[in-house]
Amino acid sequence: MRRTFLCSLLALALPAAPTGPAMTVYKTATCGCCGKWVEHLKANGFAVKVEVVPDTGVYRQKFGVPEKLASCHTGVVAGYSIEGHVPAADIKRLLKEKPVGKGLAVPGMPMGSPGMEGPTADTYATLLFDNEGRSTVFAKH
Repeated sequence: MRRTFLCSLLALALPAAPTGPAMTVYKTATCGCCGKWVEHLKANGFAVKVEVVPDTGVYRQKFGVPEKLASCHTGVVAGYSIEGHVPAADIKRLLKEKPVGKGLAVPGMPMGSPGMEGPTADTYATLLFDNEGRSTVFAKH
């Protein structure tokens, strides 16, 4: 009985393994906001693998992200490209609805987006982009 109690207590103390979608994120070693965005994803159930790379531009190009939508990190989940500080809720919606498109992007680094929290918050949009580089508003924040 004591052993069962201790095992139960230990199970409560250990963080739960992510059960959500697996995502790979490409980021540089020096970008702190990228790490905060990864923590946001993990807190929302994503199983995130981080690849520290010298240049994220190579991965934007590899995964079809238009330069005009560039930010500081690039992710890949379920065949979609994710560029920048896209909220986890938008990614979950993308995976649920499966719209035709290459991926989602939050260009730049808007204040108030996940990983860019601070004393001020900008209004920004998450964009759905296609293989030709066209984009439409997917969500407003």
